[in-house]
Amino acid sequence: MTRLRLASVNVNGVRAAFRKGMGDWLATRDVDVLALQEVRASSDDLAGLLGDEWDIVHDPASAKGRAGVALASRHRAQIHRVELGAEEFDSAGRWLEADYEIGGTTVTVVSTYVHSGEVDTPKQDEKWKFLDAMTERLPELRAHNPLAVVVGDLNVGHDQRDIKNWKGNVKRAGFLPRERAYFSRFFGPEGEPVEGADGSTGPGLGWVDVGRAQAGDVDGPYTWWSWRGQAFDNDSGWRIDYHVATPELAEKVSHYTVDRADACDQRWSDHAPVVVDYEI
Repeated sequence: MTRLRLASVNVNGVRAAFRKGMGDWLATRDVDVLALQEVRASSDDLAGLLGDEWDIVHDPASAKGRAGVALASRHRAQIHRVELGAEEFDSAGRWLEADYEIGGTTVTVVSTYVHSGEVDTPKQDEKWKFLDAMTERLPELRAHNPLAVVVGDLNVGHDQRDIKNWKGNVKRAGFLPRERAYFSRFFGPEGEPVEGADGSTGPGLGWVDVGRAQAGDVDGPYTWWSWRGQAFDNDSGWRIDYHVATPELAEKVSHYTVDRADACDQRWSDHAPVVVDYEI
């Protein structure tokens, strides 16, 4: 057996994150594959910050300084893919797939950054398109490789356990019933009808929410806290950063943790890394 330690985090600008201490965190975590979202930097910037020991694939956003996803690994990426959805849909900087050989076995890792959205605006329309494209791509990914995982900032809390103040957010992007219905289908039994929070019904895809499977029926553990007020100190957060794994890979999870900072002034992003060990 070979351990794969996969860490995912929205860095909210990787250069700023390193200035605030991300490098110190990374130096202590013995990570094999690092998935980043909201990189907001060039590939040269990433290489300079991470160093020569990392194999880096990076998909920047179309607009400079926005979004951007990357995968950095101790193992060389075999292939990578950045397209998601129809050709006219701009998914640049939001979806990056790579295959890695781990102990003689191929594991497919996707770093993704789903749109945050905003109710009744074009931003929300783009989010619907992205979630539709994910719904189509997930079965294709599993067919490509039964050992696959989609990680990143998915910008949706699936149910009431995932947001501290869920009652105040049911009409806001990130906790809309229609958004949550997608996730019910992602995690529902494969091929069986699944009813979403909005009353819609669709076939389950059979993927596993690793965080919920490991944490059980508890609030959180949250992965994002607003910089405003006392949100972090009060643990008034959202669980919007996921490891979404095929059942075959989810069976290999040996450890799950959210690397929440010890204090607010020790944070280097508004998100905390989600770190999972898989025994391959």
